[in-house]
Amino acid sequence: MRVSVSWLREHVDLPADLPTGDLEQALVDLGIEVDSVVDLRETVTGPLVVGEVLEIEELTGFKKPIRFCRVDVGAANGTGEPQEIVCGARNFAQGDRVVVILPGGVLPGDFHIGARKTYGRNSNGMICSAKELGLGDDHSGIIVLPEDSPAKPGDDARPVVGLDDVVVELEITPDRGYALSVRGLARELSHALGVPFRDPAALPAPGATAEPAYPVEVRDTVGCDRFAARMVRGVDPTAQTPGWMSRRLTVAGVRSISLPVDITNYLMLELGQPMHAFDADRISGPLVVRRAEAGEKLTTLDGVTRTLVPEDMVICDDTGPISLAAVMGGETSEVVASTTDVLFEAAHWDPAMVGRTARRHKLFSEAAKRWERGVDPALPLVALEKAVRLLTEHAGGTVGAEVLDIDHVRPRTPVTLPADLPSRRVGVAYPTERVVELLEQVGCAVTRGADRLAEDPGETGAAAAPGGDVLSVTPPSWRPDLTDPADLVEEVVRLDGYDRVPSVLPTAPPGRGLTPSQLRRRAVARSLAERGYVEVLAHPFVSAELADQLGLPADDPRRPAVRVANPLSEEEPLLRTTLLGPLLGILKRNVGRGQRDVAIYEIGTVFHPRPGAGAPPAMGVDRRPTDEEFARADAVVPDQPRHVAVALTGEMDPAGWWGAGRAAGWADAVEAGRTVLAAAGIPADRVTVRAAERAPWHPGRCAELLVDDTVVGYAGELHPTVVATLELPRRTSAMELNLDALPAAPVVAGPAVSTFPPALIDVALVVDESVPAAEVERALVEGAGPLLEDVRLFDVYASEQLGAGRRSLAYKLTFRAPDRTLAGEEAVAARDAAVARAAELFGATLRGS
Repeated sequence: MRVSVSWLREHVDLPADLPTGDLEQALVDLGIEVDSVVDLRETVTGPLVVGEVLEIEELTGFKKPIRFCRVDVGAANGTGEPQEIVCGARNFAQGDRVVVILPGGVLPGDFHIGARKTYGRNSNGMICSAKELGLGDDHSGIIVLPEDSPAKPGDDARPVVGLDDVVVELEITPDRGYALSVRGLARELSHALGVPFRDPAALPAPGATAEPAYPVEVRDTVGCDRFAARMVRGVDPTAQTPGWMSRRLTVAGVRSISLPVDITNYLMLELGQPMHAFDADRISGPLVVRRAEAGEKLTTLDGVTRTLVPEDMVICDDTGPISLAAVMGGETSEVVASTTDVLFEAAHWDPAMVGRTARRHKLFSEAAKRWERGVDPALPLVALEKAVRLLTEHAGGTVGAEVLDIDHVRPRTPVTLPADLPSRRVGVAYPTERVVELLEQVGCAVTRGADRLAEDPGETGAAAAPGGDVLSVTPPSWRPDLTDPADLVEEVVRLDGYDRVPSVLPTAPPGRGLTPSQLRRRAVARSLAERGYVEVLAHPFVSAELADQLGLPADDPRRPAVRVANPLSEEEPLLRTTLLGPLLGILKRNVGRGQRDVAIYEIGTVFHPRPGAGAPPAMGVDRRPTDEEFARADAVVPDQPRHVAVALTGEMDPAGWWGAGRAAGWADAVEAGRTVLAAAGIPADRVTVRAAERAPWHPGRCAELLVDDTVVGYAGELHPTVVATLELPRRTSAMELNLDALPAAPVVAGPAVSTFPPALIDVALVVDESVPAAEVERALVEGAGPLLEDVRLFDVYASEQLGAGRRSLAYKLTFRAPDRTLAGEEAVAARDAAVARAAELFGATLRGS
């Protein structure tokens, strides 16, 4: 939110000499994030003056409309002669007064203005828009001064357009919706600086009359618990927005549209009450406030036709929906250039409904931003009174005596607060009198109860100490965020000063600081990174179509998924049950950006629902849940095992002058699984790799990884159908492994290092192609006995000479004795024993024998 300090000064007595740094610090101390504090007097340097357009010549023959203007700038140019300026804007006419920066001036962004020749004409300066002056984002046309402006050609334009002010830009957190208004900010600054505050909403406003301003029926009093309206008839449709109002809107980043609409935007910024102005002559029949019917359509003010759902709230007339309630009005009832009868509406809407509607339609209007954070339900009549006064003051007309006010707002429920709770929670001594004083500053009504013990800790948030005071606190209407004792404690601490809260670091627990699971995850991540994989962090949200895209069978346990109650996107409302979906999406995005060789990994949780678990217990923030509540809640929470997954495509070893590269394939995915298991501390003799079939892998190029005969993961090449569906490169491979399924790493004794030389023997065994190489390797280890130090597969070969369905597996065998040099006969005997064991189990024969 952007707001000028001069506007704030109308409602809070800020010191005249308050430095901008002190103003920023006061806001930060209140917990309000300050993006910037800009002194507008320093943003534009050089001659910035008021000019009057004397002549306009339309230049033709160019790609866009260009105008050559002669502008009276008084004596500001030193000669008194009209200034020649080329301008591309179309929203001004001869006789209009505009803002001109002359040669030598500098605009925001260090944009220097000089005299130059352009479009075949001399241009000495620039006629400025609000965006060029840094006053807002509107760049659709230049600034045209109102007719009632007293500025003359040659006058300094800074005070005319508001460049003699200080602008504060704030980032308001979701729990402080009241601060999205001048009223809320001024009240906060009065607390911080201890200066008087004048509430702009403190004026008398007439209440509901027997005859409504317009017939309205509210069918859903939960979605809309208050609806008020007033009518102004016979206004001047040509009336212009006063200069002071348009300047404040411009500084706030709001485009001036028309007087009735500008009034609603102005009051939204001042009071925090979003409003809407209807053209009463364009409404057909009485208004109805209700939930939308599925499939209804509405064209909103931005020109987009939107399909509504039953959760949306709409305002309807006899023709159907004419406004998407609390978000944006419709085209059929908006105020137009000929409007003479204006119906002002001010209501109070359910924040949750507005938030979901805005996200569903991707329509984050300024009104929706305020409604979803909470708006004061006591404002509608005050806002209407100010709106009709402003409209009749500047556009004439007659205010109708009828006032509509359909009020179903429930009174605030008092919150019971032990007076010593802030002290106990924060560690700072807050006397009861100080707690009461600070809460009353916020606007709460505080009643001091008798000394007693809290009877129901769940109601009060924390039991009062024996003999302690208990306060009954009724929050003000503009603070819907104050619902629990913890909220009140936060207000006490915030207003008393966060700087008074001591900063005490907890004592670090003894030990290494990391749990075994944390150490394992770090080791796995480091080992994959050392092998060229790049870590990524994917969003855990997936679409409902992902299971079909991965080809998961109907009975696959990865199909049932947890749906997020309030998803960031309706396109991805589910929590992932496998890392592969989001990971492959990242791989596809990188390939699409020109990365041909991609090897990525992620370590993260997946989510498996617990069918029939029921609903979790309601747990507040006022006390620590009991062990039973924890257990009941944990029984409902989805199972969340931690997985590791890799995805790779392109070349694993790049080609170059040194020779050809090597394309990544299923074997690299399998090796990544072995790497993970080794880094997790699982000995190789407890790991088995064997052929398997599992979606989304290719049935002939998929392996399952087992630890102690328990399947912990799968690896291999993705199924061609999956690759085509997800638009991935051919031969894309992947691995996914459940880290939480791995047993604890055993204590491994240090290896004995022999100083005697090894005996190296290669063997090539011919077996059926269905026999896994890992099983042959296991047979060689069993047969060779203790002299075998290492075995490694280095070649796989198949040809017609070997026979159909046969292949050759070549292994390097390393033999070594710990206490002597092996004789050749010993090594050969061990080799023969290894081959014999492979022949016994798999019918292996030595190649060439």
